[in-house]
Amino acid sequence: MVQAALADPLRESPYPGLLGDSTQPPDTILTPGNAGLFAALHNKDMSNAFDTGPARFAPAEPGLRWNHTFAGLGPDFYTELKPSPLPSPYWVGRNRALARELGLQSQWLESDEALAALTGNQLLPGARPLASVYSGHQFGVWAGQLGDGRAILLGELQTGQGPQELQLKGAGKTPYSRMGDGRAVLRSSIREFLCSEAMHGLGIATTRALCVTGSDAAVRRETIETAAVVARTAPSFIRFGHFEHFSFSDQPAQLKALADHVIDRFYPHCRQAHQPYAALLQAVSERTAHMVAAWQAVGFCHGVMNTDNMSILGLTIDYGPFQFLDAFDPAHVCNHSDEQGRYAYNKQPNMAYWNLFCLGQALLPLIDQQDDALAALESFKTVFPAALQARMAAKLGLTDEQDGDRELVESTFRLLAANKVDYTIFWRRLCGFTAQSGHEPVRELFFDSQSFNTWALQYSERIASVEPAQRHDLMLKNNPKFVLRNHLGEKAIQAAKLKDFSQVATLLDLLETPFDEHPGHESLAGFPPDWASSIAISCSS
Repeated sequence: MVQAALADPLRESPYPGLLGDSTQPPDTILTPGNAGLFAALHNKDMSNAFDTGPARFAPAEPGLRWNHTFAGLGPDFYTELKPSPLPSPYWVGRNRALARELGLQSQWLESDEALAALTGNQLLPGARPLASVYSGHQFGVWAGQLGDGRAILLGELQTGQGPQELQLKGAGKTPYSRMGDGRAVLRSSIREFLCSEAMHGLGIATTRALCVTGSDAAVRRETIETAAVVARTAPSFIRFGHFEHFSFSDQPAQLKALADHVIDRFYPHCRQAHQPYAALLQAVSERTAHMVAAWQAVGFCHGVMNTDNMSILGLTIDYGPFQFLDAFDPAHVCNHSDEQGRYAYNKQPNMAYWNLFCLGQALLPLIDQQDDALAALESFKTVFPAALQARMAAKLGLTDEQDGDRELVESTFRLLAANKVDYTIFWRRLCGFTAQSGHEPVRELFFDSQSFNTWALQYSERIASVEPAQRHDLMLKNNPKFVLRNHLGEKAIQAAKLKDFSQVATLLDLLETPFDEHPGHESLAGFPPDWASSIAISCSS
């Protein structure tokens, strides 16, 4: 069985001190015989189930050209419905750079019509709104049917950057909302808006955010908050959970249609493989490996890596309780709801593999030989450590590969962890390190100066053969000055609650180009205040 063969994923951790212990795959192989676990939604015509009045069409022409390829899969995959309007919406943040990439007419994003359409109060001409159904494992437990509980897909835009789906997150209740209200709140919407663009600026595969709009409509979470909507884009929002849904509810025809759709649209080279569906699993495994390697290198914690939050395209998706590390702690848990520490920073690679294992199980009905699935999953174990090593070498300014580089990376992690050094500031200051001059700006980050001196000697010897200007340039391009720290996001959120959105705009500008110096904004690249450690980010949004 696949389970037995993969009982110890990542048996040989590429960085044991960084990654921690391996995590076992799912305890139970779910089969089509478990279909009774699903409260399967038979997709009747529910287009009016959540109707809040006649939808209006925006009179201004945004310049959009639509396709609806996901809708072409058929009604088993979604429910068509309209977004639910919000009263008196207002702009919180707009991403004009992304608007240009999407081919939107520049004046349209400034209009009242755009505000209404991107809040869900009007239908864009040509849009075909729907919510998709999927399932998934949440915190390692089979959760059964889930779905777009508050996200509504408007369709697929034809852009100069290729096809891009446009989705409204927080646009109202859907048949998949379960006990939820279908809304998003201002704080989490601002965090997603800023972080998706921060990740894009860092060169990490991600969904994008076109805008965030707000409303004073009340939303109950732990307290009463106000509503918001994020308009976000991606080539596709299909998740591992989409495959799990159709596999484990015994719908082989729909599972095959979904896999064929993904292959034909996004992985056409897999069609030529001896076993196309195993090739798909391998391609997804490799993309996921590159994504997680990028997370680890920049010190990003996702916080809730459930299978329904894993993109089939290897994109960072669903920004909830995320965090960029402040003081380096490999075992840091950023999600206040994650009481067991399942998604700690050092467990993210193993959790990604665990999720890929679940995807492999879902695809087994389409893969003739389980050995093919095993081989496809095995690629993660080679791609991830190589990708992480390459990124860490660039952060260290190493322009060639030598024996001992892996140990240098590992010793760097150990040193940072032992001294609880600020992760982003260390790497940015290291860009100015030279073997000839003093290392004081870097040294002062460490309370154990002797350990730093020992490491600095090792590093100096390694970079002696690297041309200084080339190393400096490489490091500046791989060690950002600005990341979206929790306290920066919190300040912007608190100001936004008072209708001051200037900090959102400032952060967006910095995070779009995080490797630049941005004179005058040094305070936003400084150490976090003491109160930052008390910020609690949970799954509620």
